Amino acid sequence: MVGIVLASHSRALAEALRDYTRVVAPDAAVAVAGGMPNGSFGTSYVRVRAAIAEVSGPDGVIVLPDMGASAAVVKMVLADLADPGVVMADCPFVEGAVEATVQAQAGTPLGPIMESLSSLRSLRKF
Repeated sequence: MVGIVLASHSRALAEALRDYTRVVAPDAAVAVAGGMPNGSFGTSYVRVRAAIAEVSGPDGVIVLPDMGASAAVVKMVLADLADPGVVMADCPFVEGAVEATVQAQAGTPLGPIMESLSSLRSLRKF
């Protein structure tokens, strides 16, 4: 199963989104990387890397950042890992997390999940 990492500036936000995804995909492998080690807001390189390791497996890992600065931290981690099976998705945070976890739990491979997530970039609410 593809692992999912929720990378956020806020630990509470990442944990709440993980809890939400458990409603629709209770068996999905989801890890959170939110906030800084001292409890302040920010995205921690160390926490992102640890979350990736937590859900890493042969099927790959998708990291979903909440916004710009967290994406920059994730890019640094991915550059250092240099693992083509660990990728970052550019999509809405909440909708992407739901889509990714449902598909991962269903056994969908990494590539098709990423294609689906990229289609969410133009998602409109109304």
